[in-house]
Amino acid sequence: MSATTVEASRPAGTMIGIFALLGAVVAMSISPSIVRFADVGPLASAFWRVFLALPVLWLWMRAEEKQQGRKSAGSWSLPIILTGIAFAFDLLFWHLAIMRTSIANATFFATMSPLWVIIISWLVYRLVPSKAIVLGLFLCICGGTTLIYQSMSLNPAHAVGDFLGICTGVFCGAYFVTVGAARKTTGPARVTFEMSIISAAILGLVALYQEGNLLPHSLNGWLILLLLALVCHAGGQGLLTIALGRLPTTFSSLVIFLEALCAAGFAWILQNEPVSLIQAFGGAVVLAGIWIARPRK
Repeated sequence: MSATTVEASRPAGTMIGIFALLGAVVAMSISPSIVRFADVGPLASAFWRVFLALPVLWLWMRAEEKQQGRKSAGSWSLPIILTGIAFAFDLLFWHLAIMRTSIANATFFATMSPLWVIIISWLVYRLVPSKAIVLGLFLCICGGTTLIYQSMSLNPAHAVGDFLGICTGVFCGAYFVTVGAARKTTGPARVTFEMSIISAAILGLVALYQEGNLLPHSLNGWLILLLLALVCHAGGQGLLTIALGRLPTTFSSLVIFLEALCAAGFAWILQNEPVSLIQAFGGAVVLAGIWIARPRK
């Protein structure tokens, strides 16, 4: 019996997945606010976010396998390798998009990742989404658009950046699909650790080529990167991997909309960026869409 089947068969499996998903949302949504305090380039911060989390992820993997009494099946499997590649390019295109277009435009195209999850799942597995998923996704897109519409603009000078934002959504969607596939045979700790090694290698090479110096300039800079690694990657991606072993991939991908909603809240608290009434309405629509698309178990 596969790892996913065992977890899904437990009475509390779905609820554990939902709580893990909510924890992942909170942990990952704080990253834009933390990155602003980093004293390294955006690609270097993406590299350190993954690399500094590796020791913690390794300890988690050893503890998980010690509890199971055996090594996880599917070590360095094709889905895990594809997950590491997809996550690396997700971060790369995201940071490049931010540098080439507005944050609002980049965010809008990145939040289209659930749509790409549906497309990729249909192309690879011939999975047809339910009516509830389609309606929930439609409401999430409407609500997500409302959150950032005031800052969006169509500018020919930003065409390259907008295209990079679209690529971010594609690779983010591919990441959800490949993690879901990897979790069918492998525990969450090993999936997160092994995919992080692959992502760190890719991010480090690209950051070194593009930005040269990867080292922060102060102790405070190191602490910011460590916080980014432990909270946003080890915590956020780890909890997301747990959730994807217990919940449908398409539903879990809607986390990107909740992440945008929480990011706006953290920006309000940490950066003193106000939230308008129409943005609050958009957030309510996102929540309604996720509620409609929820698993019915």
